[in-house]
Amino acid sequence: MSNTKYGKYVLVEPLGKSKHPREIQVPVIRMGMEDQGPIEGWDGLPFSMTLEAIYSPIELGGPHGHTHDDVEILMFMGGNPMDYREFGAEAYILLGEEREKHIINTTTFIYVPGGLRHCPLVFTRVDVPVVFGYIMLAPTYKINLLKED
Repeated sequence: MSNTKYGKYVLVEPLGKSKHPREIQVPVIRMGMEDQGPIEGWDGLPFSMTLEAIYSPIELGGPHGHTHDDVEILMFMGGNPMDYREFGAEAYILLGEEREKHIINTTTFIYVPGGLRHCPLVFTRVDVPVVFGYIMLAPTYKINLLKED
């Protein structure tokens, strides 16, 4: 659609491969990830995102966690589009230097300010597929992996 006046604003099928190809083998929605760069024609919009189907237990985010320079929003949603509250999984995430543990067993959104240590994110039980995603308020997603404590 880029050959029309406003076609540059329409992103059709933003499908890609997971950053975790051994564990997540279905196509994911990815926009503005570090390996892709900003979305062309969107004027460096400070926004990038990924949506993934989680269908088996998995650990994400590095064993010691990570930070970002920018704000991130983590999204956990049930996989039933008629009722996103049907969350058939359980996960936990560690937040802050104290590694405060938060259990996720329902549709949940988590605001992660820039610089806040977070992860690992561990899906301990997945009875039915759920949707996990993140929005980064930056034109590209960048991560600062942390080493051992």
